[in-house]
Amino acid sequence: MWILKLIQDILSVPAILVGVVSFVGLVVQKKTFSEVVSGSLKTILGFLILVAGAVTLIGSLNALGPMLETGFGIKGVVPNNEAIVAIAQKTLGRETALIMVFGFLVNILLARFTPFKFIWLTGHHSFYMAALISATLGTAGLSGAGLIILGAIILGLMQVLMPAWIHPYMKKVTGSDEIALGHFGTLGYFVSGAIGKIVGNPEDSTENIKFAKGLGFLRESLVATGITMIIVFLIASFAAGPSYVESKLSGGQNFLVYAILQALTFAAGVGVVIYGVRMIISEIVPAFKGIPDKIVPEAKPALDCPVTFPYAPNAVIIGFIFSFLGGILSMLLMPLFNLPVIIPGLVPHFFVGGTAGVIGNATGGRRGAIIGSFVNGIIISFGAAFLLPALGTLGFENTTFGDSDFQWLGILISLVARLFK
Repeated sequence: MWILKLIQDILSVPAILVGVVSFVGLVVQKKTFSEVVSGSLKTILGFLILVAGAVTLIGSLNALGPMLETGFGIKGVVPNNEAIVAIAQKTLGRETALIMVFGFLVNILLARFTPFKFIWLTGHHSFYMAALISATLGTAGLSGAGLIILGAIILGLMQVLMPAWIHPYMKKVTGSDEIALGHFGTLGYFVSGAIGKIVGNPEDSTENIKFAKGLGFLRESLVATGITMIIVFLIASFAAGPSYVESKLSGGQNFLVYAILQALTFAAGVGVVIYGVRMIISEIVPAFKGIPDKIVPEAKPALDCPVTFPYAPNAVIIGFIFSFLGGILSMLLMPLFNLPVIIPGLVPHFFVGGTAGVIGNATGGRRGAIIGSFVNGIIISFGAAFLLPALGTLGFENTTFGDSDFQWLGILISLVARLFK
């Protein structure tokens, strides 16, 4: 079992997974020992830098969430991928691990023998999807080898079909065909891109926003991000009240100082993420070319959603804000439809909403980024509400998955299962 645990750990940690891929690619190309070591370690370091930035972002968002909940009296279910996966592992840890391992093998086979030439390298999302599949198939009545085999096939299919589905829009974002998007928010991304084509003009990019001379500092994306988040944090801190912030969150630090520092920490996290992504791309793309030539001709690495951020930093923030607003609107409407109230989770709305903004901008400029990400916010909110019943029997009533592909696939498995009962 220790071998299985080793493989699971490698596949579930993106930094190690892409480091192994980079190592194999460089060895296959017969690079020198120095080049192999340097390229492999730089790839791993790039991912660790990205993760460090993401942790910083999440820390700031986790501080903002309680302010909003306290200040505006919001109560309900908060989608959180990590929380629900942790719950799933208590009863489905073995099944999740086996689905993830064999699903990756199915991914490689499909990339080798079908037109879908994508290798999924977002290890933590593979792990989350394996957990969702094991949970919903288990709820449907499957167990043992049948659950694992079917789950691995579904996971492998998702890992090639989702990058293929969004790849035409991804090429518009990057301007090349070298990397793919490997993140299970594809439904929202596709809808955002489709809306952008209808409502906007890609030439009217968010990155071309003109500022008055006195506001020239806003041309710096990180500065603009910091100012935007200062406004958001100050509104939330005033709504929650100084006493709550200082007694529950800041450890006694003045609530205004705390809010401003958290906002600027968020902006710093964005900068770290962008730096890490650029480092990954500069190393993984050349290294990856060695694998397609020998194993999967013409394969492309499918990478995590922050890989899109450097291409349109302004669109990331616009996407986050309008996706979150879509989540707020959805939260207000849900009681009218007798649905569970889904509180907008800031983490999914930032990463998924930000990516939806980048893709909407690539196809429809500012309007595409705004409207596309707003609709994405509605999709991941109502999707979370509709998914809850499919997970309820396993004790997941208080949390659910926050990204659209987890949601629609879980709902689909549940509906298909009912047909055979």
